[in-house]
Amino acid sequence: MPTIVVGFFILLQNYLLMQTYYHQIQTLSLLLCCRVMLPDDANIMGNVHGGIILKMIEEAGSIVGTRHCNAQNGDRCLAALVRVEKTEFLSPVFIGEVVHVSAEITYTSKHSLEVQVKVIAENILTGAKKLANKAALWYVPCSLQNVDKITEVPPIEYASAEKEEEGRKRYEAQKIDRMETKARGEEVMPPRPNPERHTVGFSQSSLIHLVGPSDCTVVDFVYGGVAMKLMDEVAGIVAARHCNTNIVTASVDAINFHRKIRKGCVVTVTGRLTFVSNRSMEIEVLVDADSLMEKQIGKYRAVSAFFTFISLDKENKPLNVPPLKIEGDDEQKRFEEGKSRYLQNKARRLAEKERQQ
Repeated sequence: MPTIVVGFFILLQNYLLMQTYYHQIQTLSLLLCCRVMLPDDANIMGNVHGGIILKMIEEAGSIVGTRHCNAQNGDRCLAALVRVEKTEFLSPVFIGEVVHVSAEITYTSKHSLEVQVKVIAENILTGAKKLANKAALWYVPCSLQNVDKITEVPPIEYASAEKEEEGRKRYEAQKIDRMETKARGEEVMPPRPNPERHTVGFSQSSLIHLVGPSDCTVVDFVYGGVAMKLMDEVAGIVAARHCNTNIVTASVDAINFHRKIRKGCVVTVTGRLTFVSNRSMEIEVLVDADSLMEKQIGKYRAVSAFFTFISLDKENKPLNVPPLKIEGDDEQKRFEEGKSRYLQNKARRLAEKERQQ
């Protein structure tokens, strides 16, 4: 990359960092962060990785959540991510665009809070802006003195009683779903030797990562955004192996953080195809953690989610996806469950489109 372009990116980054600081000090429940997308953030086609966007979303949510929870006297605490609701990647983001991430606390219960996040991508050469992503995240405040202790969340003021009731319904729904998802503790079996192309075993992929200090918060457990970035990377490898084309993240079903991952753990992030439609691929991603220092804890399921990817041509237009070859009853069961989620999401998008019209 020419030196003048590199210099421009550095100057722009410094300006955006100052803007971020300015917006952070305006209010306790609102936050706006900005960052220019660099070559390291994207794939070889220039599309910014979904994991980068997810990491920025979580960072903004963590900041506004932690600030809010420390607005009252008592134990100092850190907002820990426990769930990300289904999120759609509405528009691709490219190298050189500026990403604006806004986060706002929209609901609080006694021990948790909901943060709504929007991601706007701006082409600074033309001034054009587009909504790239929006997400809802749930956090719980963990005491800095004892990370296993959940502290109380200060309440927020709602615009109306209706808004508070809507938030309460979202809180109850995600609480039930988290409990149901936690019950899924299925082990991921390694693929059979020399699997056939376009089977689950052919594209199944795993990434092993040792959790170091740079991955962790001040209380030595992993940032939710770090885990999500690793999950997106593995899901992307699975999708690319299946269709052998440029791929991008289209959406992520609810990401559930079942247990904390501490510094010194070895995490195994595994992705496998569960369902394929004509234009999309659903990939189940599971994160298992195993502590090197505390062997008595044993291996445990830490995070789980379903990622959806689409295949693109050189002009970033959607391509058809090769069908998935099913082998065995377990794969057939997961395929049918994935198909059900696909049809539900399709119906939901159509309903939202009709409401907007």
